[in-house]
Amino acid sequence: MAVGGIDRYDHRDAMITDQTMPPCPRLLLPLFCALLLGGCALPAVDQGVNAQRLPDTALHGTWLDSTTQPLTEAHPGLSGLIALPDAHQAFAARMMLAESAERSLDVQYYIWHQDVTGTLLLNALHDAADRGVRVRLLLDDNGVPGMDTLLAALDTHPNLDIRLFNPFALRKPKMLGFLAGFPRTNRRMHNKSFTVDQRVAVIGGRNIGDEYFGASTGVQFTDLDVLAIGPAAEQVAVDFDRYWASQSAYPVTQILPASKHDRVALLGTAMEDAMLDDDAIEYLSLLEATPFADRLNSGAIHFQWAPVRMISDDPAKGLGQAARTDLMISQLPPLFQAAEHSVDLISPYFVPTRPGVALLTSLSQRGVRVRILTNSLEATNVAAVHAGYARYRKDMLAAGIELFEMRKLSEDMERNESAGPFGSSGASLHAKTFAIDGRQAFIGSFNFDPRSAELNTELGFIIDSPVIARGISSVFDRQVPGDAYAVHLDDRGRLYWTEQHGDSTQRFEHDPKTGLFKRARVKVLSWLPIEWML
Repeated sequence: MAVGGIDRYDHRDAMITDQTMPPCPRLLLPLFCALLLGGCALPAVDQGVNAQRLPDTALHGTWLDSTTQPLTEAHPGLSGLIALPDAHQAFAARMMLAESAERSLDVQYYIWHQDVTGTLLLNALHDAADRGVRVRLLLDDNGVPGMDTLLAALDTHPNLDIRLFNPFALRKPKMLGFLAGFPRTNRRMHNKSFTVDQRVAVIGGRNIGDEYFGASTGVQFTDLDVLAIGPAAEQVAVDFDRYWASQSAYPVTQILPASKHDRVALLGTAMEDAMLDDDAIEYLSLLEATPFADRLNSGAIHFQWAPVRMISDDPAKGLGQAARTDLMISQLPPLFQAAEHSVDLISPYFVPTRPGVALLTSLSQRGVRVRILTNSLEATNVAAVHAGYARYRKDMLAAGIELFEMRKLSEDMERNESAGPFGSSGASLHAKTFAIDGRQAFIGSFNFDPRSAELNTELGFIIDSPVIARGISSVFDRQVPGDAYAVHLDDRGRLYWTEQHGDSTQRFEHDPKTGLFKRARVKVLSWLPIEWML
């Protein structure tokens, strides 16, 4: 079942077909391409001393160790989980954990923006390194545009090591490096994890950037992370090690020019620039009013205890060298096939493919209720992905599968901590999760599309918790009626959409609140053979 937004990118193959090209440029073109390809070759990865997880004895006596140990000992074999649906809470949790680190910080992300939240977290990592904490930062090179100078400077700190996953050898412009090494650079590390002292980990759908943490006045995402202690956190720490040691993880010293800047001054300037906007000051005041850190410290936030199994792709997938059995896409279908009553799936970029539709159809035919929530054309920020999904809508509806498409909601809606698993409503859905039979749940980075299945590396938790699973399913009962369009198939096999307004229903005969040009563009994209890249 092949069931990345701001964290997604368009790929275009360059092709020259003009047969009227003069003879001289025709001869120079192959030479130029050869020079480009040769000049963009990466050196063999040289990781030097490849640091691994700290021995458990080195972590005894830390604040997080003394805080989590009594809890985990009281729940042997289980992991403690706290869902983080609210964007402000999700950022506050990361900041609090970074400030609490005493031994290690292992941080892995696809996107890291040099904006307010990104700069604040970089500063928190640098402060931790100043305290003697060993900081390892693994970033996908496609998701850090314009940050070469800052990353090279930060890497000069003796306690802060930075590596880039599948880096581009040609830095300016990066796009040429992307084209030159397409088979490799088309594969990205989409994982997202934040692990502190190997005792606490945060994973989920959020990258690091203002739009993921409610700090943006433009596009914002509604998302879901989970904070874990116990065996789940230990599994994330182990998984980070194998990515850190992979043949795709290059020390920035091999990729970026040696820094000529004072890192403290450079980071200070970045902080000043980030705080220039009045919106940044307002965001900081909102964070101060977020009670999450105080509630966690006081024990007012209670963990859900459940068996958790972490699944992730073999990092060799980044080079196209992973065995099929070592990919997440081989581990997810059995979970769906075991469903007896219900499957509730939420994915912002949903491209089910033919095998995926066949699997979901087989579930529906044997009486399993299948409900799917994805972005509407109005709300999505990647029209090509919506085109990949739209071509399968009629088949899924004809099979009895229920489809819902999130509306584009106001960025200014007041946050409501009790609004369900996704807290506040943002402008665009970004969470990646599902629940099976109200007893088992998945939370992670995996989009149900060919890119997550075959190209990008991903991770997630399989959680055996009726409380968390029912919380995800409740989205369809409590939030979807007011926040999403229901998609239907009429007696003549034509699609239509309905939107609830209290007791009244509005009907649309085409993708709601979209223009003719946008719908036509999606239609054309659906005809192109690009599904494998979506």
